[in-house]
Amino acid sequence: MSLPRTPSFRLDGQRALVTGASSGIGLACAVALAEAGAEVTLAARGAQKLDAVVRELTAEGYNAHPLPLDVSDIATTEAMLAEREPFDVLVNSAGLARHSPALETDPADYDAVMGVNLRAAYFLTRAVARGLIEAGRSGSLINVSSQMGHVGGRERALYCATKHGIEGMTKSMAIEWAPQGIRVNTICPTFIRTHLGAQTLEDPEKRAWIEDKIKLGRVGEVEDVMGAVVYLASAASALVTGTALLIDGGWTAD
Repeated sequence: MSLPRTPSFRLDGQRALVTGASSGIGLACAVALAEAGAEVTLAARGAQKLDAVVRELTAEGYNAHPLPLDVSDIATTEAMLAEREPFDVLVNSAGLARHSPALETDPADYDAVMGVNLRAAYFLTRAVARGLIEAGRSGSLINVSSQMGHVGGRERALYCATKHGIEGMTKSMAIEWAPQGIRVNTICPTFIRTHLGAQTLEDPEKRAWIEDKIKLGRVGEVEDVMGAVVYLASAASALVTGTALLIDGGWTAD
């Protein structure tokens, strides 16, 4: 009898690109991929903060490089990626949130949030896929969505619209690029303790609403996302595409 063996979670020899990588979920994803052996390019707008993060990673022996980049500048982003070797793994983590009641949504806020969360994610994912297809290589493209891509939330009509859009985009791209061996999935965290979500979590009423909805009874930490991104990036998820991995503590279970 020949026993089955667990596929490897290692990413040695693979090149990964993580956007929004200077803090929060993006940084946690970059660290997780580096720990798994990937050569990681960290992209974000703030060059100084990005350089500090990369210095810390390389000091610990990881293979990491900075890439100052505003993903909302589609032409520049596509040109920069076209000059580089294809990335085997993409983690699309750059994001923006401007919450308000739907009746009070400002058109400028609408354009800004849509521009980063959906438009930039769409064209960046396409650019990385194009590089892989032209090189005849497979890959794993991971979009950081949200539990709010599956439900609604108070004062979150705009944010939810972008994340529901990410879910549909991901499924369609997964179907389109499956013949080339390119997998496309989302990870969908609940509220995670980051700088981006601090204002919401500091509001006692909103914090109570959040903790009531999360069945496990606690807000998420960035570490809760790290195992999921390694799983989706690695051969351990070789038959997983077009799906959403919910890291929501049971929020969407009912």
